Amino acid sequence: MTLAQLVNDIGFEAVTGSISMDRHIKSGYVSDLLSDVIANIEEDSVWITIQRHINILGVAKLRDTVAIIIPRNLQIEESFIEKAREEDIAILRGPWTAFEISGLIYNALKRG
Repeated sequence: MTLAQLVNDIGFEAVTGSISMDRHIKSGYVSDLLSDVIANIEEDSVWITIQRHINILGVAKLRDTVAIIIPRNLQIEESFIEKAREEDIAILRGPWTAFEISGLIYNALKRG
């Protein structure tokens, strides 16, 4: 499944526009602890986190994350969005909790 398909299937807001929409997603990961993400996220995954500071972009880049997904439509600073665009990292957002987003993504990936 591509990121574009996931966005369309679930209805995420693509905060960074069309960045990485053609990338394929293998899995997802939920964590707010950066060291945990560095140690455990698989490449080509989407990462669900409430973190919205610049350091998560470095982690996403390091682990070749397809997109960062922010739950509960939490506010994101424009400077963060601009840096994500510069680094070619997709940022998505939706109204659901991290738990709900996990289930939605799990089901979408199972359907293919």
